[in-house]
Amino acid sequence: QVRLVESGGGLVQPGGSTRLSCSASGFVVDYYNIAWFRQAPGEEREGVYCLSSSDDSTVAADSAKGRFTISRDSAKNTVYLQMNSLKPEDTALYICARRDGRCSDSEPRICKYDAWGEGTQVTVSR
Repeated sequence: QVRLVESGGGLVQPGGSTRLSCSASGFVVDYYNIAWFRQAPGEEREGVYCLSSSDDSTVAADSAKGRFTISRDSAKNTVYLQMNSLKPEDTALYICARRDGRCSDSEPRICKYDAWGEGTQVTVSR
């Protein structure tokens, strides 16, 4: 029943923009930390952006700061990743995931991401 479905990927020119959507079913995104990850072929998965449910704070990877923003539309139960000034090195499969909103450094046992989407491919190329 719990499901995350990404959309919005595709071919984008360098310097261009796109907005990815993470549509949730079976749970309410307001009560979970939602994070965007990305993985390029042959590379390790890396975190891109995280939105906290507890205080709406965000954590961004250095590569995303100043270019990407994360947001939530509670009415649509959807989390977005707005990506601007895209670079070829942003090419990757972008995946959203959830974890308990109570996750903290003092409570690591509940910090495992327990639901993942299939991902949406973003290709930045001419």
